[in-house]
Amino acid sequence: MSKLRLRPMVYLLLLNVIGFSLLFLFKQPWDVNILYAGLMVCAINVGVYCLMYFLDLGDVYLFLMVSILVSLGIIMLVRLDVTFGYSQVIWFCAGIIVFFVGYMALRLFKWWDRLSVVYMVLSVLMFVATLVLGTSSGGARNWIMIGGRGVQPSEFIKIAYAFTLACFFSGKETRFPRWEEKVWGIAVRDIVLAGFVYLCLGFLVLQREWGTAVLFFLMYFTMLILYDAQAKLLILNGTLAIVGALGGYFLTPHIKVRVSTWLDPWADAGNRGFQITQSLFAITSGGPFGTGLGNGNPYFIPEVHSDFIFAAICEEMGVFIGIAIILIYFIFSYRGFKIALGARNEFLRALTFALTISFAFQTFIIVGGVIKLIPLTGITLPFVSYGGSSMVSCFLMLGILTAVSFLEGKRG
Repeated sequence: MSKLRLRPMVYLLLLNVIGFSLLFLFKQPWDVNILYAGLMVCAINVGVYCLMYFLDLGDVYLFLMVSILVSLGIIMLVRLDVTFGYSQVIWFCAGIIVFFVGYMALRLFKWWDRLSVVYMVLSVLMFVATLVLGTSSGGARNWIMIGGRGVQPSEFIKIAYAFTLACFFSGKETRFPRWEEKVWGIAVRDIVLAGFVYLCLGFLVLQREWGTAVLFFLMYFTMLILYDAQAKLLILNGTLAIVGALGGYFLTPHIKVRVSTWLDPWADAGNRGFQITQSLFAITSGGPFGTGLGNGNPYFIPEVHSDFIFAAICEEMGVFIGIAIILIYFIFSYRGFKIALGARNEFLRALTFALTISFAFQTFIIVGGVIKLIPLTGITLPFVSYGGSSMVSCFLMLGILTAVSFLEGKRG
């Protein structure tokens, strides 16, 4: 293995050794399980990287960037609550298994572009199951309890949704001749896709998953732009988005509170604005280099292990580390778009675009909310926030992207 290939993994191992060693010394009494968790994370990172590199399984840099994000997330979770940290290590292991399952499934099965109806039906069924069987958390009805553990179906619907978009935008959905006919100058196929998109948005509104609804719409609208959709289609969807946003603001008290809190969180800093003000306090108190691992006060922030883990990282590891995390997501998105642009298969190109757009906008939505750039919505920071559903679904998406990089000959 050349020095160029070895160096990133050495830096990653150094990050984990320093992080978990500091946590071991910080937690009193000393807990050797922290070191075991660190060894497991290091072993997984090194093992998977070597496997991918020597077997030439695809773009190894995608996995390297994700390894950094996962490592930082687990280090911070162990610092916040050892139980959360241990659970996240287990979900990391499950994510790696799903990563290889998704990778092999995309490589071996060749008819993914013929299953658009299956993706749409599965999405609707999962939405209905969530509404009927789901439980509420944080005001949103988006969890289903399976075997005593909560599963968030929207994380997996997002993947089926991306596959549906890929089928339609790649032009593979042509089995129904009448879909090429036009109504008011718009192809029936485009109307069918729009109907499915807005059906998904309707379900998400019923579940009060506002952040995921914004993400779904942005994925669809960005794909319209990338695939040079008709101007009237862009104008129509843009108008519907504006009408939906205004209607949500004036008709839904929850959204109105979120917007007013975003505009002036200090007006009610002890109640409605408590989360965002504490997040801003944490980020600013950390300064460029942070207070040091274990020396901050992240517990003042509600839901710090999930929605606000970025603020906790900035407080104790520094704003520079926060900026580095954002840059990693930028580079990850760049490599995803590079893979898509180099793909010869139209379906795989559209699928890669959809998944990369999902990662990029999800990161923007949650980080933007945490730093008060946009109104706050409750979605996770990919690969970093605590949560099994998020971790497993993100690794499934990563496996698909890596498989596309292999199939299209785009090794880093």
